[in-house]
This record gives sequence, structure tokens and C-alpha cells, in this order.
Amino acid sequence: MNVTIDSAGRLVVPKAIRDQAELRPDMPLTILCRDGRIEIEPAAQAVTRVKKGRVAVALAAKMSPLSAAAVSRTQQRLRGRRA
Repeated sequence: MNVTIDSAGRLVVPKAIRDQAELRPDMPLTILCRDGRIEIEPAAQAVTRVKKGRVAVALAAKMSPLSAAAVSRTQQRLRGRRA
């Protein structure tokens, strides 16, 4: 899929790619240049460690709930690894 950078240096990530990568409006992103390739990924979020009984859990400071579709995709990926 080809896109063009405009004169202000902006580019539009096509909707199909945004959907596949689960990118949402106002989501903080990290952009890197490695080995001549541009990489775009969600920015790391600050987390706090909280004790839940005998287990430590990492909680993101600003975390929006996962969609049912995202949970389902993750479950299917994990099930595929066990097989």
C-alpha cells in the first residue's frame, strides 16, 4: 500500500492498517528509524506495581478497556501457541 507524505511532513496510515494494528485516535505512538526502516508502535505506558493477594500486578496509569474483539484475538493467538 503506497502513501504520500504531504508538504507539512504528515502521512495518513490507511484505515485497514490502523485497524489491524489497533491504533486509535489520540493514541501516543513511538516512531523510530532502524536500519533504514521507519517503525511506528504504541508508546510504552507508565505502570505501577500493585499487590493483589500474593501476586504483583502491573497497572497502566491511563488504560482504556480492551474491546471484546481484541480479547478474542489475543485468546486465539495464545491458544494457537499451546497446540
